[in-house]
Amino acid sequence: MLPVSILFGSLVGFALGLTGGGGSLLAVPLLVDGLAIAPREAFGVSLAAVGATALVGVIPRIRAGQVEVGTGLLFAVAGMVAAPLGTWVAGLISETMLLVLFSVLMLVVAWRLWSKTAQKDNTPVGAACGADESRSTCQRTEDGKLRLTSRCAMLLGLVGLTTGFLSGMFGVGGGFVIVPALVLFSGMPIHKAVATSLLVIVLVSISGVASHFAAGREISLEITGLFVLGGVNGMSLGRVVSERLPAPDLQKVFASGIVVVAVFIVGKTIA
Repeated sequence: MLPVSILFGSLVGFALGLTGGGGSLLAVPLLVDGLAIAPREAFGVSLAAVGATALVGVIPRIRAGQVEVGTGLLFAVAGMVAAPLGTWVAGLISETMLLVLFSVLMLVVAWRLWSKTAQKDNTPVGAACGADESRSTCQRTEDGKLRLTSRCAMLLGLVGLTTGFLSGMFGVGGGFVIVPALVLFSGMPIHKAVATSLLVIVLVSISGVASHFAAGREISLEITGLFVLGGVNGMSLGRVVSERLPAPDLQKVFASGIVVVAVFIVGKTIA
């Protein structure tokens, strides 16, 4: 189990380094199908391992000025508030239904992110509202800085709450929602969104793990540690690849990866 856990952790770390998200999307099926861990425990291990790996990866990016700290903290605080509610709701739903809902959500996110690559600019496009409305809500200056008006802060706070709820419900760090949300709602460039997502993942994962323990669920420290060990190495490689990919290609890689994992989960669940 030791080499397999490290290998799986490396894959998760690579996804985090490459896209700033998707780590939990890989971790959950790898834990459930690869290591035969029950879905609820896998959600907890995923949160802990992805959060710890993201912490290692975000530190050098903050030093390099690649992280938009203010926007990330806004997302994170809102997410930490909503994570316990997501954990509580998850306890009311069967594990099979959780996995199906998880897959459907991934497909929706992938579609929205892929559609963004068809546009010629990086203006924010709301998933639930028209493009013109979203542009008036969150705008950026010519040098790329976010104009954090009260309306924009409210919008990003609501998206952060949603991210935290999903984190607690599905045991994910939230990167697969955070990166598209930062791109679609705040107009953040994809490479900066990848780096900022790691900061949010760290903080939201802390809240999610705490609520997981509060619900009386266990987390295997051994498997978590092995995942983090592999994840740190995988993240370094993912970061190198990410920095060499053009923004549209990176978004397509992110969306494609989500679809592949979602289809895999659905196939295993209904088989």
